[in-house]
Amino acid sequence: MMLRNETWMVALEALWANKIRAFLTTLGVIIGSACIVLVVTVAQSGRRYVIAQIEAVGSNLVYARLDTDPNRPAMLQDELSLEDMNSAKDAIPGVVAVAGTRDMPSSVVAGSVERNVNLVGVTEGFQQIRNLLIPSGRFLDAEDISSRSRVCLITSQLSKLMFPVSDPIGQSLRVGEFSFTVIGVFKERVETFGQSEIRDYSVLIPFPLMKYYLGDPSMDVLYVQAASSEGVIPVTNQLEALLRNRHPTRARYSVMNFNSILNAARQIALALTIVLVLIGFIALLVSGIGIMNIMLVTVRERTREIGIRKAIGARRSEILYQFLLEAFLISGFGSVTGILIAVLIPVLVQPLLPGNLRVPVPWQSVVLSFIVSCSVGVFFGYLPADRAAKLQPTESLRYE
Repeated sequence: MMLRNETWMVALEALWANKIRAFLTTLGVIIGSACIVLVVTVAQSGRRYVIAQIEAVGSNLVYARLDTDPNRPAMLQDELSLEDMNSAKDAIPGVVAVAGTRDMPSSVVAGSVERNVNLVGVTEGFQQIRNLLIPSGRFLDAEDISSRSRVCLITSQLSKLMFPVSDPIGQSLRVGEFSFTVIGVFKERVETFGQSEIRDYSVLIPFPLMKYYLGDPSMDVLYVQAASSEGVIPVTNQLEALLRNRHPTRARYSVMNFNSILNAARQIALALTIVLVLIGFIALLVSGIGIMNIMLVTVRERTREIGIRKAIGARRSEILYQFLLEAFLISGFGSVTGILIAVLIPVLVQPLLPGNLRVPVPWQSVVLSFIVSCSVGVFFGYLPADRAAKLQPTESLRYE
């Protein structure tokens, strides 16, 4: 125990005697270990954010469209219908909600203001399916749908344009030939940038009213929501089979879900994490080479010291342990310092990030960074330590 304590003291005194050199050597380890923690943190946070954005469009969502052929017009029997939607709800296990939409370009008039809009007929479950936010008013209910009430919801952007100084709820809005009463203002939880039926200027009306505009009650999109993410694939397959059985064989439908997009996002995030971690490993590798170079110089400078210690009885293992301990102290101190810096950075930048974005530091990255940093230090410190341990006392004492 006394010998071990003495070895610790000698190692600490040696590092303190060359503190500038030790600090510069440690700096590479600090950068490398901080890099590993930060890149894993950024990659994991980015992965969670992207997946949350995709899921916010509609979680566990399956949707179907009729594939149109420009050379052959679609028949009414081929179109998606309310009966298809109800059959999907009743016949497919694991379905918790269904909805359908039909949209068309139109224009709205409120007072003296006219604006081109996308008119969307929706069924009752559309809000749940698409995770719509209702800042004011309410969504369409079953009575609005069944009684074909002339009520509507408008987007936040359209509300600001048409009613800049007044409350839109209860106001009259003329859409084409009909006047509607505004009962709510809505917005998407996550912007789809016009890639869905929702545009910046959109008006939602009860689905049955679209028959008066278009002359038929068919749907453009049939939405089905599975009870869990594990049920998405079975629901997709069963919905495809149901539509195939209910319609003529000539009809073709695209039945899709977000699983492929989510899987692609996960794979991209994993690849990005691996690349960034490899960059961190390269930084640690460079710092390890620096530790080895400095330790080799240190062994050469302290050759006489090593000879004196061996002459008074120090064993080879004690010399080896002393220099390995110095390498471990350099890498360990650098690792802890780098981890603390890496943990502190997300805390400092959190107030600057959007409110729904969190950057927690994964504990796995902290453990990985510490183990790898210390291992690199000991690995690259072994060669100088072994060289020091193999020095002969007589040759060391004669060294100038």
